[in-house]
Amino acid sequence: MATPRTVTVYIDFKSPYAYLAKDPAYQLVRDFPGVRLDWLPYVLDIPKFLGSAKVDSQGNVLEAERNDHQWRRVRYLYMDCRREARKRGLTIRGPQKIWESTLAAGGMLYAKRQGTDALRRYQDIVFERFWKRELDIEDPAVIAAVLAEAGADAAGFGAWAEGEGRSEVGRISREAEDRGVFGVPSFLIDGELFWGNEHLPAIREMLSAPA
Repeated sequence: MATPRTVTVYIDFKSPYAYLAKDPAYQLVRDFPGVRLDWLPYVLDIPKFLGSAKVDSQGNVLEAERNDHQWRRVRYLYMDCRREARKRGLTIRGPQKIWESTLAAGGMLYAKRQGTDALRRYQDIVFERFWKRELDIEDPAVIAAVLAEAGADAAGFGAWAEGEGRSEVGRISREAEDRGVFGVPSFLIDGELFWGNEHLPAIREMLSAPA
């Protein structure tokens, strides 16, 4: 019997590239029986490398701490993501601020404890609605409601998220950095780290190779 193989996938709900990675990552499980995905959070500190900004619903800048180079990178990033999103019928609207996504990351860990079905539904709901600007990922009541909608038992989530959950997200993010992770999506397989969706073909080759 073949030894099960694990692909660890690091994501952050406020990353459009992580959103675009979700479905292709799940396709690995369908195409390669015996492969399992271990979804883990890596919370990005976006202002460190892209600066910060706040815009209104029409895209007018209300406040910003971002240089010209950072603005060009951000505009390209969203143009690039929307290009791919259109091909797949997905909506990606640029966020109006830099969101704090630790709570949503904790929600993912909470759903993960209750099974793969609840985890998948949670991810689908959070990603889709957040990138349509329809979900406040900083509101504990909103995340608890999403958990319940996803089929998870959300009782006690609020207290867990503010205590043990927040600590767990931080610990996992630090451990990710010890493994070399610096961005999302990142994939870890057989000790090799891959950053970005463009490496999914290489991961498929690894999974196709004889053990």
